[in-house]
Amino acid sequence: MQPLPELERLTEAEKLELIRQQHAELQQAHTKLAHAAEQIARLTARVAELEQGTTAPPKKTPENSSVPPSSTPKPNVPKGRRRRKRKGRPGRGRRLHPDPDKKVEQWLRECPECGCDLRAVEQKPHAVYERIELPPVKPHVTLVRLHGCRCPQCGATVVARPPPGLERGSPFGQSIATLALYLHYTQAISLERLRGVFGEVFGLEISEGALVNLFRRARACVAKQTAAVLERVRTSRVVCSDETSARVAGRTWWEWVFVGEGAVLHELAASRAKSVPERVMAGARPEVWVADLFGSQQGHGSKAQVCLAHQVRDVQYAIDAGDTVFAPAMLAFLQRAVHLGRKREQVKDSTMQRHRRELLKRLAAVLELEPTQADGIRLRKRYLKVREQLLVFMSDREVPTTNNVSEQALRMSAVFRKVTNGFRVEWGAELYGGVRTVVATGRQQGFTALAALRTTLEGESILAPLPTPTAD
Repeated sequence: MQPLPELERLTEAEKLELIRQQHAELQQAHTKLAHAAEQIARLTARVAELEQGTTAPPKKTPENSSVPPSSTPKPNVPKGRRRRKRKGRPGRGRRLHPDPDKKVEQWLRECPECGCDLRAVEQKPHAVYERIELPPVKPHVTLVRLHGCRCPQCGATVVARPPPGLERGSPFGQSIATLALYLHYTQAISLERLRGVFGEVFGLEISEGALVNLFRRARACVAKQTAAVLERVRTSRVVCSDETSARVAGRTWWEWVFVGEGAVLHELAASRAKSVPERVMAGARPEVWVADLFGSQQGHGSKAQVCLAHQVRDVQYAIDAGDTVFAPAMLAFLQRAVHLGRKREQVKDSTMQRHRRELLKRLAAVLELEPTQADGIRLRKRYLKVREQLLVFMSDREVPTTNNVSEQALRMSAVFRKVTNGFRVEWGAELYGGVRTVVATGRQQGFTALAALRTTLEGESILAPLPTPTAD
């Protein structure tokens, strides 16, 4: 505090100014006390709610649950707020095509400044760039006439055989079927709009019924490729799985995904029960099954690795609900485990074992905590039950810490569901699962989506042979 000045030496004007300053300071202090009292009252009421357990549960968000980010509206950016400048990148231009269709060399004939003749002067390239255009697209039509006659010797009417690949049947060839599958099932273009794309972009008149017939004929090739992918998944050491909803013939179905060694299987079923993965695996048991803690995802492997990303969100929900004892310590443990899991490729086996012992010791200490809040109590019971499934990845480098690879495989299916609103018939859902299997597995094997579909319709496999294990 500032010392009080000697009032006897102050003039009347100085005394009045001092009074005004002290009055202003008292007003500020009074305002601060009012704000402090309001905050104390609010916190006191909050503590009372928590102690009585009458507080409303926190809202579920993508940060504390499995709610998809698309279901949470984004807040509006305040007006006048300057957007953060995007981080720059080193200057690079588009890589020039190694074999252009046409080259244009432009030389100077005369100086544009003074008119001097430059045709005899040596000139060097000063600018090299490209101009890219798409050529007009039109269908390539082959007319086939099969001639015949009456045999003069036997009297039979005989007709010439068609060349290979030009047999009678649908007028639309394999390239059109491949493109139709690609645009419909990977770009989520409806049949009506797909007919417009073929007509306006490619100059090909094709009806929706003809497109459906193309899809029907493709089912056999897609099913053959899917069967090969299924066998690869069944023989994989580590399998990750997940599921999401789908609409089929006006009913709720489920799209399951199983990710194995270089293979991704999509299976649409009318059930979310445990019987679906049991039917898919047909008795095969991988060494490790990576999934969330949903009941139908459990018990399919010799070991199980719990998806830690799901656990981080569940623990965050408990923190938002008011648990201050167990959930914060468990969240720190999970974040440490995920961090060490990402560094596995950079450390030796001995270091891995040391980190694993550290995590086990830390987990034991966390599980000894005794929370009093309901969500904290629920989580502690859960982790006491599945503690052996939390750190399998620390002793097996091929086991991921999460099943994010499965969630990513289902991301396009969620987009397709929103755009198309599902499937009218069951065989359409079956074909979609096969196409997603071909496309996702193809990407694992280095194919583009279009190349994977083309290879499948040609009857060839997209799966590379597994390396032969060598004897030690």
